[in-house]
Amino acid sequence: MEKIVKYRQIIRQTLTEYAAPPTTDPEAPQEQLLFDEEHDHYQIMAVGWEGDQRVYFTILHLDILNGKIRIQENNSDFDIAEKLESLGIPKTDIVLALHAPSMRKFSDYALM
Repeated sequence: MEKIVKYRQIIRQTLTEYAAPPTTDPEAPQEQLLFDEEHDHYQIMAVGWEGDQRVYFTILHLDILNGKIRIQENNSDFDIAEKLESLGIPKTDIVLALHAPSMRKFSDYALM
C-alpha cells in the first residue's frame, strides 16, 4: 500500500508541473487536472474554445491498477514514462497501455 501512496504523489506532482497554468480568458482552452484517488485515475484535459471550434480532449491519462502505473493516453510530446522512471518508478511498474498488448513486448516496460 505504501508503494501506491508514493505512486499517487508522484503522478499528482508530475501532472501538476506539466499542466499549463490557467489563462484569464474563460473561453480559451484550459488544461484541467483531474485526480480521482479513490479509483486511481489521473488526467490532464484540454477544455475550451478556439474561435468557433470546441476544444475537448485528453492530453495525458494515467491509471494505477494492480500496483502498476498504466499510461492510457499521451497526446503530448512529454515522455511521461521516462519522467516517472527518473522519479524512481521502475520500468516493471510502468505499462504502456496506450499500445496494443501484442506490441508492449517490444518495449522495456511492463507487459500488463
